[in-house]
Amino acid sequence: MEKEVFERYLRRSGRSPSAVKRCIGFVSLYEEFLQKSRQETDLDDADPEDLIEFISSLEKASETKSKNYLWAIRYYYNFAENPGMSKYAGLMREERLDRKPFPLREFRGVDREHVETLAAFGIRNTYQILQAGATGIDRKNLAEQTGIPGSIIEEFVKLADLARIPGVKGTRARLYFEAGIDSVEKIASLEPEELRELVVDYVDLSGFEGVLTLAKEAVYTVEKARKSPKMVDLSSNE
Repeated sequence: MEKEVFERYLRRSGRSPSAVKRCIGFVSLYEEFLQKSRQETDLDDADPEDLIEFISSLEKASETKSKNYLWAIRYYYNFAENPGMSKYAGLMREERLDRKPFPLREFRGVDREHVETLAAFGIRNTYQILQAGATGIDRKNLAEQTGIPGSIIEEFVKLADLARIPGVKGTRARLYFEAGIDSVEKIASLEPEELRELVVDYVDLSGFEGVLTLAKEAVYTVEKARKSPKMVDLSSNE
């Protein structure tokens, strides 16, 4: 990173001296991580997977406010004229700003005993279960530690993944999950009308009690899903 040039860019953008110092510090730590942990990748060669790995390492290590790092990294990629990475950092930051993590206990249809067991291990909300169950190995380990069946751990993770979409909370997440639309990635793969048809068909067959997905809601939900960064690997439990 060309610190002096980046600093001038930040000052021209109207950042205060203290904000400039913080921004450069956050980006420097990101650069250091890339050099040490990502096979000496440079800032300008990094891709979304590198950024996800960096933010995940921060969030697993402590309660560091990763949104501050993403704020700085987004500024850097604006400076470096890398709109793809700038947009991705912005989306990740938006995900952490928009809403407070949704409590696991408020998902419709979950077993209270399982919720209490997870709470005893410090996992009380969607953000925490997504971090703890990000990969198949993570979910397998969590199941062994808590004594909760792996299928139930996966269910919690999938509900939490769905709840990342604004407007998808306890009942709506359960509806999508039961209808087989059980991840943000699956929603993103559908057209809005396909999403709505799947939900309507499921409700007709099952008698699920809840508000149906309206046409405009389906458009909004699919758009949000397509803009949401991938947070978990649901391809395998191994």
